Amino acid sequence: MSFDCTCIVLRTAARKITALYDEALAPHGVTTAQYSLLRRIQQAGDPSLTELSRLADLDRSTVGRNVRLLAQMGLVSLDAGADQREAEVRLTALGLARIEACEAPWREAQRVVEAKVGSDGLAALKTLAASL
Repeated sequence: MSFDCTCIVLRTAARKITALYDEALAPHGVTTAQYSLLRRIQQAGDPSLTELSRLADLDRSTVGRNVRLLAQMGLVSLDAGADQREAEVRLTALGLARIEACEAPWREAQRVVEAKVGSDGLAALKTLAASL
């Protein structure tokens, strides 16, 4: 008897895809999750932790822990925002350089995933994610 659970199937696919990206980014010292946060910070332009958590669709405490790790790595800085209760996250020069260094391996990981699942598969994944 097969156990056909949509959640397990999706989690398995996510783990496999994440492992592929993590392997591509490993030589640059970041994980897929860290690279994703760096890119969101770059796109948002010095967001607050609350704004970053909203953009990343993650719990604020999770984002806070991950941003503190990025700060320890020298990739971001946490600075007082206009509202003293909220910190702003800024990319450092090292953070910007890391994003740039990761661009080519990230694109290659994208290419590999697309080759494995096909354009239609990617479109279906995007549609699924947008619908949830």
